[in-house]
Amino acid sequence: MAWLSMIWLFAFQPLPQHAIWSPAFLSVTLWQPLFEELFFRGIVQGHLQQSMARRKTWFGLSTSNLLTSFLFSMVHLANHSISWSLLVFVPSLCFGFVRDRFGSVYPSIALHVFYNTGYFLLIGGATLINSH
Repeated sequence: MAWLSMIWLFAFQPLPQHAIWSPAFLSVTLWQPLFEELFFRGIVQGHLQQSMARRKTWFGLSTSNLLTSFLFSMVHLANHSISWSLLVFVPSLCFGFVRDRFGSVYPSIALHVFYNTGYFLLIGGATLINSH
């Protein structure tokens, strides 16, 4: 659903075949999601969950997820625009929800890899090629 809505909202710019196994593509679809999830969901969200006395939720989302997702979005400001950072917030909430639901960072890593791969294959092709 996320990719279909992005295709509808943004220009369809599929990644050219020759770029699929490029170092840049592998970086944004495998390595960055892996390291981001290990740090944000594994360390930050895990620490916040353990340090909070009670598990407060807001519409089914834990406070630790909300705080981690906010931090995740703010960190994206280092290399991206404000609008990009804000757009990263919702997927981050999904990754954090999966981490909370399954009590493990591995499902959130898989979801983040799946999400980024779909994004860059369908919409972010021009962004990836022009940035590297």
